[in-house]
Amino acid sequence: MKGVVFLGNRKLELRDFPDPTPGPGEVVLAIKASGMCGSDLHPYRAVGNAAAALGLGGSGGPVIGGHEPCGVVAARGAGVAEEDAPLDRRVMNHHYKGCGRCKHCRVGWSQLCPHGIVVYGMTGHGAHAPYMKVPAYTLVPLPDALSFEEGAAISCGTGTAYGALKRLEVSGRDTLAVFGQGPVGLSATILGSAMGARVIAVDIARERLTLAREFGADAVVNAKETDPVAALRELTRGEGVEASMDCTGNPDARVAAVRSAATWGRVCFVGEGNTTTFDISQDMIRKQLTLHASWTFSTVGQEECARFIAGRKIRLERLLTHRFKLEQADEAYRLFDTQTTGKGVFVF
Repeated sequence: MKGVVFLGNRKLELRDFPDPTPGPGEVVLAIKASGMCGSDLHPYRAVGNAAAALGLGGSGGPVIGGHEPCGVVAARGAGVAEEDAPLDRRVMNHHYKGCGRCKHCRVGWSQLCPHGIVVYGMTGHGAHAPYMKVPAYTLVPLPDALSFEEGAAISCGTGTAYGALKRLEVSGRDTLAVFGQGPVGLSATILGSAMGARVIAVDIARERLTLAREFGADAVVNAKETDPVAALRELTRGEGVEASMDCTGNPDARVAAVRSAATWGRVCFVGEGNTTTFDISQDMIRKQLTLHASWTFSTVGQEECARFIAGRKIRLERLLTHRFKLEQADEAYRLFDTQTTGKGVFVF
């Protein structure tokens, strides 16, 4: 089979790999949809020594990208009961593997395993290929009401937004500012609105702010054209927002997310990378802020997110603005790299 390998320096290749065979406790998924996530841009853009180290898993060989898998069970390995993974079952994948025994793994938070983890699509073969081998315990049911493309979105970007909104306990009492309107931020705009919040979307790309309006944002702020903190205070009668969320990882956006929060406000950091400096007393202590850090979701949270979207008939398919065949991977990532689109997905 062919699989996408990131090479850094905005290059990738379609390489040949053997079709996977499941070992004990494993299954093989026939991938139906594989999403493109902002995290994929890190290996795609890597330069220098970071680029030279790309594509290397535990075996030292190239690694297939893609950490938003959705498909059907195609084969079971020894020890996997039929009732746990019936052939052709529609499933998502929780794209982490831990030891399976520690207190974090046992409650579905494998990415927190202290004994080391595999991140599928980063350090283990991912879903930018027709087939993918994973432990059976990483499977998450896909509701019949949702498409494979929507399941792929939930498998990282949309699920990550849902997890952060849950940490923030967003509800109809809140004005929520979402910094960054990439796939995660747009998902937060859609889901935050469904949770009853008044959502204000912040970005520097007009195209993404237009999408945010279409997806339910009550107001938008272009941080390239105006001071977002001042704009958010003006939109909240000078008080600031009850909840803010940074999906960018940008130091300036993080500071703005904190400074735009009202007294007794809540702030959640989702975007990864970089460092940020705050005036702890003025910006946080004297406003009695609560700060959260949210890293994706558990298997339980992933299933809950899917049920939330299906049960409320949320039109998540609006998020998927571009669909590609795997052979179009170079074109797909060149477009995604512009950071002006909604979510892109490979469809098999």
